[in-house]
Amino acid sequence: MPILDRQDNVFILDLGDDENRFHPDWIASVNAALDEVEKAEGPRALVTAATGKFFSNGLDLDWLFAHADQHQDYVITVHELLARMLSLPVVTVAALQGHTFAAGAMLSLAHDFRVMRTDRGYWCLPEADINIPFTPGMSALIQGRLTPQTAHEAMTTARRFGGNDALAAAVVDRAVEEDAVRRTAVEIAQAQVGKAGPTLGTIKARMYAPALDALRDKTNPLG
Repeated sequence: MPILDRQDNVFILDLGDDENRFHPDWIASVNAALDEVEKAEGPRALVTAATGKFFSNGLDLDWLFAHADQHQDYVITVHELLARMLSLPVVTVAALQGHTFAAGAMLSLAHDFRVMRTDRGYWCLPEADINIPFTPGMSALIQGRLTPQTAHEAMTTARRFGGNDALAAAVVDRAVEEDAVRRTAVEIAQAQVGKAGPTLGTIKARMYAPALDALRDKTNPLG
């Protein structure tokens, strides 16, 4: 399960060492960590990282298929997490040390910055290949955080971006060697700890208002 630690003024949220899929208990644990980050005072920032082969492989489809009657409520919960990260009133950096797929890729986009490993691991939105359409909220998030050309290619072709290709397409902000991913993310976050607070939260809320509105739509979240 996710674990929150703190290194000086930078909170480090480690998502886990397996596929880090969005099981309801996993989501609850991430939200509890974000509660702690939000209620803290003073300069601070957040790095979200993971350990092992995956950053996150996205939705917990096994759980979802076993609880089909809770499909809409589950999607609402996922949307709420994405919206929360997108509008968090601290600077956030995703440290992508491994595969970052589907909702895991969307979670990375909800961060302010992304650092990715160069030699192994892919960033990918595979929905076109697995026949799961993006929800309106997910589409709005992706299109709000990527250039139109990159969003179109990523969403319609399910292209797998390696670190250097992801950097060239502005999917990530830095591409570094494996042992430098988390360190680089912490350095970026540490440089921005003074931005934490209500003003930053307001800037993000207004900047991404269309995506946040779509993600917070509980009436018709599936479109």
